[in-house]
Amino acid sequence: MLIEINTDKNIESSEGLIVHFTDTINHSLSRFDELITRIEVHLSDENGSKEGGDDKRCLLEARLKGLAPIAVTNHAATVHQAVKGAADKLHHALEKVIGQKAHH
Repeated sequence: MLIEINTDKNIESSEGLIVHFTDTINHSLSRFDELITRIEVHLSDENGSKEGGDDKRCLLEARLKGLAPIAVTNHAATVHQAVKGAADKLHHALEKVIGQKAHH
């Protein structure tokens, strides 16, 4: 599973950050490793330099073998929380898709 991380101009990207987010996503979605070909991660700070509540956004788009892509979005107070929340949402979405596929 290839994980591609993109950030907007308001989020500073570093090697350590990329490794941490890649590990978080791999850990959460390892069960679906055979199904997922690529995950695109889009991180943004919607308020920029302004203070605000849940203004960090993580959009995860999973490209799947033989199925339509699945995208989820999560907003949180920190980028770390946004990534973890989005990974959890994607995990649940993939479970649902696999369940539906098994019934057909």
